[in-house]
Amino acid sequence: MILNHALVRAFERDLIRRTPVSYTQNIAIVEALRQEAQLLGAWPPADPLGGVETDVRLARALNVHTMA
Repeated sequence: MILNHALVRAFERDLIRRTPVSYTQNIAIVEALRQEAQLLGAWPPADPLGGVETDVRLARALNVHTMA
């Protein structure tokens, strides 16, 4: 049982901060996630453009250009 949650969180943050980013390891993780999605039948999507209208509408709403 963890008694000092703050100490564990601080340790985890410090560990993440000190651990270098590995491009190769990140690519391996993404590839493993893609393979898992394929095994579960979630990838590739049945309709690759499904929901694109909603995405475009949301992007237009969020990227409003105003006069400064």
